[in-house]
Amino acid sequence: MKKIKYFLLTKTIGFGLNFKGYFQPAKAAAKAYQLFSEPRRGQLTEGNLPEMLQNVPTQVFAVGEHYFKTYVWQGNSNVILLVHGWESNTSRWEKLLPYLQQTGSTIVALDAPGHGLSGGKEFNVIKYASYIDVAVKAYKPNVLIGHSIGGAACIYHQSHFGTDNLEKMVILGAPSEFQNILKNYVQLLSLNKRMKKHLESHFSKKFDLEINSFSSSTFAQKIKISGLIIHDIDDKIVAFDEGQKIANSWNNSAFIETKGLGHSLHSEEIYQKIIRFISS
Repeated sequence: MKKIKYFLLTKTIGFGLNFKGYFQPAKAAAKAYQLFSEPRRGQLTEGNLPEMLQNVPTQVFAVGEHYFKTYVWQGNSNVILLVHGWESNTSRWEKLLPYLQQTGSTIVALDAPGHGLSGGKEFNVIKYASYIDVAVKAYKPNVLIGHSIGGAACIYHQSHFGTDNLEKMVILGAPSEFQNILKNYVQLLSLNKRMKKHLESHFSKKFDLEINSFSSSTFAQKIKISGLIIHDIDDKIVAFDEGQKIANSWNNSAFIETKGLGHSLHSEEIYQKIIRFISS
């Protein structure tokens, strides 16, 4: 029943946007972008924090008119920064955290724009990368670990901002081609060709780049530090070949193929491989 309701909702929204696109194309594209960039899940309140986030030291950083929150598990001078994905928050690292703490490192995790306890409603890779940059400058991590869109944001950050402190990155189930993400969104809402064109134009103007050029695999070509890319062949959220594209273009990287772990990539075996990589 929930799937049927969701299907009807998305198709109704798409029909409305298609209709509006004939008469008010700019407004229709702006609305479509708003729906695309506003997470529906992943937010938290101080009163409903998961146990792993309770009584953990936090810090708030301002980014323009918005802010984001970080959590810190204090350890030694080696720092690992964790970057979660779409409609998630810092609690997604609950299973991996104890393994990372075994290294003695200081673990820092941030909540993305519009996620967890961070402010704002708009989420995109470029904005997320600017948050990561603030956290990187504040904590000077040696390692970045990013999941899904968080992984894409890590790649974008390192290719566009860079940092001398960073030595390694671990990328879990990350998408490569933004064009594919947009294609899935268009299909979900059944947007027509006219509306798709308006939406692509809106993106291009907003970020001052062509849709085809926004590619994690292209950005990864600029990265010199060591990378570990992990992707599951059964990932139903981000296609397996997206991870392969990133690995193939990142010269100093290793690729691990898994099966049966899906998009979340939770397993003790994977955690151990991550620990070995960041400790080597």
